[in-house]
Amino acid sequence: MLECKQAKFGSEEQLASIELRRRILRRPLGLDLSPEQLAAEDFEFHLVGIQDSVVVACLVLTPLEGGHIKMRQVAVEPSLQGRGLGAELVRFSEVFAKDRGFTRMVLNARDTAVPFYLKLDYEIEGEPFVEVTIPHRRMAKAL
Repeated sequence: MLECKQAKFGSEEQLASIELRRRILRRPLGLDLSPEQLAAEDFEFHLVGIQDSVVVACLVLTPLEGGHIKMRQVAVEPSLQGRGLGAELVRFSEVFAKDRGFTRMVLNARDTAVPFYLKLDYEIEGEPFVEVTIPHRRMAKAL
C-alpha cells in the first residue's frame, strides 16, 4: 500500500523526491535540475508516495490562474512501475487540488505517458510539441 501525502518544502521526503525526479526524468535526457529551478519550487505543492518508509513516487503541483493547477514531474521508481502506484498518487493529487479550490488539472505528458493519463480520464488538448528534447502532449481534466 502506498502512503500519499504532501512533503514540506526542504523536508527529507521532498529532497528524496528531487533525487527520484533527477534519476528518472532528467538524467536519462542529459539534464538536471538547477539550484534556481529547485528554489523556485518553494511555492508549489510536493506530493510523495511512500512505501516502507521510502519515497517511491512523486509529483509537483504548480498553482496557475483561473482555478487551474499544473501537475508536473511525475515519477515512480522504475522497479515499481506498472503496479498502480502512479495512478494512486495522481488520484490523490486530484483530491488534494480540489480540496484547495482548484477546478482543473493540466499537464504536459511525455508521449510515452499519454496512455497512462487517458486511462485516468485526462483529455488531449492541442497539437504535439517538444519539451525537454522529447515529444509531449498537453492534457487536462476537470476536478
